[in-house]
Amino acid sequence: MKKTATLHSLLLLLAAFIWGMAFVSQTKGMDYMGPLTFNGVRCLIGALTLSLFLFCRKQVRGKSHIPAPSIDLKVTIKAGVLCGLALTIASTLQQIGLAYTTVGKAGFITTLYIIFVPIAGIFFRKKVAGIVWIGALLAAVGMYLLCMTEGLQLSTGDLLVFGCAVAFTAHIMIVDHFSPWTDGVMVSAIQFTIAGSICTLGALILEHPTWAQLQGGLGALLYAGVLSCGVAYTLQIVGQKGVNPTVAALIMSLESVIATVSGWVAYRIGMLSTDQTLTGRQIAGCVVVFAAVVLVQLPVDLFCKKGSLQK
Repeated sequence: MKKTATLHSLLLLLAAFIWGMAFVSQTKGMDYMGPLTFNGVRCLIGALTLSLFLFCRKQVRGKSHIPAPSIDLKVTIKAGVLCGLALTIASTLQQIGLAYTTVGKAGFITTLYIIFVPIAGIFFRKKVAGIVWIGALLAAVGMYLLCMTEGLQLSTGDLLVFGCAVAFTAHIMIVDHFSPWTDGVMVSAIQFTIAGSICTLGALILEHPTWAQLQGGLGALLYAGVLSCGVAYTLQIVGQKGVNPTVAALIMSLESVIATVSGWVAYRIGMLSTDQTLTGRQIAGCVVVFAAVVLVQLPVDLFCKKGSLQK
């Protein structure tokens, strides 16, 4: 059981790494197109990638006479639609909010989902050990050190990104609720089809994208679509099958740390023109967030005689 939880935690860590690295691709992509266009196309690429995978998997199972795992198709579709709606809201609010607030504020406010998840879990009777709450608060402090570079003043953009954090919380809780009875890849394919269709429709109405824009940002779209959407979100859905949702949120919050480091590397090698150098305060934030993630992965009996992280 412990080995399974560790494996699922590693899957979530890999998802966080891919999302963090996507920072550079998303920054470059937005040089060519609007937020709805970028979100719509990358989600549809993700849906296409996963659909091809599902087709190949079916062919392999058929030739090998391997029976497909039993899943509830109706629940899988429902999960995919709900995840798709939550993802559409979260990604759209974040992208639009970035136009009205700073990256530092947006990064900190978005990662408030690490606090919102355990709070939301209470309403669904999810038992969370005290050490996980401590880890969540510690991670929030780390995110503040990492992302905040100016005074906290709420603007329209801040409120939009705050809504994004709430939507991501809903997404994590939906995945946690449905994952035991669903096929993670199918759920992910459905959610990206929903999110991609909605965002693309919005882009056609509001942004009027052109083929030249898509060609210019093709590299960024492929990374964000195939890896960030197709692979990472599927890793999240599969990984959450064996991990407490609060712990999952903490692991995935490492995305911000990885994004900061990858941004600095991209700047140093000339991929980004703006200075991404890490300050002493940001490095301290990376250390604090990493410590929080390690803390919640330690056996609970190290801190108390009774209690457990129950899903």
